[in-house]
Amino acid sequence: MPTSSAPPRAIASPRSTDPERDIAVQQYTGGTTGLPKGALLTHANISANMSQIDKWGCELFYPPSKVVAVLPFFHIFAMTACMNVPLCNGTPVIMLPRFELKALLDLFTRTKANVLPAVPTLLAALGRSSAVKPEQLASLQVAISGGAPLSNEVRAQFATKSKALLAEGYGLTEASPVVCCAALRVPSKPMSIGMPLPATDIRFVDVDSGEVVGIGVDGELQVKGPQVMVGYYNDPEADAQAFSDGWLRTGDVGHIDEDGYVFLVDRIKDLIICSGFNVYPRVIEEALLTHPAVEETSVIGAPDPYRGEAPVAFVKLQSGQTATEAELKHFLTDRLNKIELPREIIFKDELPKTLIGKLSKKELRAEYAKSHPGSASK
Repeated sequence: MPTSSAPPRAIASPRSTDPERDIAVQQYTGGTTGLPKGALLTHANISANMSQIDKWGCELFYPPSKVVAVLPFFHIFAMTACMNVPLCNGTPVIMLPRFELKALLDLFTRTKANVLPAVPTLLAALGRSSAVKPEQLASLQVAISGGAPLSNEVRAQFATKSKALLAEGYGLTEASPVVCCAALRVPSKPMSIGMPLPATDIRFVDVDSGEVVGIGVDGELQVKGPQVMVGYYNDPEADAQAFSDGWLRTGDVGHIDEDGYVFLVDRIKDLIICSGFNVYPRVIEEALLTHPAVEETSVIGAPDPYRGEAPVAFVKLQSGQTATEAELKHFLTDRLNKIELPREIIFKDELPKTLIGKLSKKELRAEYAKSHPGSASK
């Protein structure tokens, strides 16, 4: 037999890895408030967050559990909670290429999966659809909501279709991502994002002065822990803005109560300064979602010649439902103070979302600025 004349291939020598310094993933932020930035996550960052979630879950992510992965793996929430953690423990991951209601219901019926990491828009779709029957979700034990704030209305809707424990978690790309989470085996305080994961330190600081605030006082949430990134890719200016005395600035406003539970109010960038008062879009959105005709809503701040800024609400109505701007404003009068009432309510067939289904205000601000020449919404 003829022999090959090609030279033998060189065998690469093993390379050592420094888990504390070597980058495992350059994970891009969602970009809902600006251009995405590449968060540099080390092997140690990702490994630490996996261990933290593993301990917090009290063996939830071990067999015989089955985890549903309908969120895309390129998103940090799905990469960690839907892929890395269960696979590390030998737990089956059952994947869907995209969210389709019938396919998801068939998956639960066929596989008896019991863990569902999800975003609020997915949970809302399950809760409000007449096609969803409780028996189809009977195997589901724990649903973990992340990626965006979970409204009380969505919680209530979901509870009509499933007896599963619904736990809200909180994180950000820069923290691999999980920082806090409600308990995954027992109920937590309503509307809380739970407590910090093991080995995670948090503090709240005054938005203006930077001074640490006390229990129950709203401030910016800042984080330290082994899951926090080393910085952004090639962006020293963003690095300087992201950290304060070694603490990661999240840009989220909230507080911690006397029992150690964490509550978030809104994003600092979304805060509306109206006649000198702080107005949080999330408060307005929560109120609008209690109207039976409202399916989704997003509130931005727009320039106002008298008040400085004023809230503007974008609303998508439920299929087959009708409502006028005047009706919704009247509905809100008993639920909001005068400063919080939207100056304008704009109806849309669809609200812009990110690839994982998170409502995005960036496009709405650009749209409003374009339709109101000379005005740039916040």
